[in-house]
Amino acid sequence: MDNTADVIIIGGGIIGSATGHYLAKKGLKVYLFEKDYLTAGSTGRCICGIRQQFSTELSIKVAMESLKKFAFMHEELEHDVEFHQGGYLFLSHSEEKTETYKKLIVIQQKMGLDVSYIGVPEIEKLVPGISTVDLLGGAYCPSDAQANPFLVVHGYVKTIRKNGHVFDHTEIKAINTDHGRVTSVTTDRNVIYYAPIIVNAAGPSVSDVALMVNLDIPVYPERHEAMITEQIERFFDMMIVDYRPDGCYFNQKWGKGSIIGCYTPIPVKPGKDTGTSFAFAKEMGRRMARLIPKLKNIKIIRQWSGSYSMTPDGNPIVDCTDIEGFWIVGGMCGHGFMLGPEIGWIAAEHIIDQSCPYDMSTFALNRDFSSKEVMK
Repeated sequence: MDNTADVIIIGGGIIGSATGHYLAKKGLKVYLFEKDYLTAGSTGRCICGIRQQFSTELSIKVAMESLKKFAFMHEELEHDVEFHQGGYLFLSHSEEKTETYKKLIVIQQKMGLDVSYIGVPEIEKLVPGISTVDLLGGAYCPSDAQANPFLVVHGYVKTIRKNGHVFDHTEIKAINTDHGRVTSVTTDRNVIYYAPIIVNAAGPSVSDVALMVNLDIPVYPERHEAMITEQIERFFDMMIVDYRPDGCYFNQKWGKGSIIGCYTPIPVKPGKDTGTSFAFAKEMGRRMARLIPKLKNIKIIRQWSGSYSMTPDGNPIVDCTDIEGFWIVGGMCGHGFMLGPEIGWIAAEHIIDQSCPYDMSTFALNRDFSSKEVMK
């Protein structure tokens, strides 16, 4: 095989594969490297939600454009990705949360998002049997969605393979430079592959990869657990988000009836450990049943864990570095799957044309990280 490509991408999840897809569509020869199997990192461990409700204009715009790409993905990739628009419902159990949602809805609606604040009676119609204890209302966006991450990544890598190659179970051990620019990578098999552009899309390992070129970037892995239940008769459609300290997030999978969900532990757990705990299964069951009491006897059939790639402000990093040809596309803060299609397109535009239709300063590598994403 020819060991030279136009672009080398490190990371075989949604971000790396989407970036490679759009670069390949521009005619570039892309080599994508994944140290394990494709989707082995955060992408294959997510709960498949796609939302547009964020608090910063750039994140809202990227999410809206990403959803548009999801909606036509079956045509672009020429196979079904199980895309379904069932919505997202952010519940409010306090006046403070209600005020926050209403303020953000003003921004979101100005940008064209079909989101509104709804009352308890409408929520009861959307989610039959939901507990109304302390419930004040919620922010509801019916166009938010879900899709299958494995099918999405599979479609993206098909494009890469047409003119390039995907190396799974191949770890990058070194990134080689010469006079301040990248030149090649060395794999765990001591093979060197050359490219003038290298994209670090390594998800929870993005900081580790950056250290190969002596860059210390503010991205750190945060461990989260998730679970899926047995199939039951469908009775609600949207992702339910309860942002209380002991809340959780879950939806009912389209067409199958299983419920998939997770919650953010307090305090958060740093690291990349993929082990599971009985404590999570027990607590997740309790939290779900508190919101929808009739779920109390549903069986959990599988649980797992994975990592969010967190930044100090809850926003991604999509930027070039001071090392010529070396790009960071990471720090998705648990939103990689939902933002992935548009992030991949943006990264490709940046890399090839050094331009983007958006002001990308919110996602800049050297920003001050003082503006926080509220809906993270």
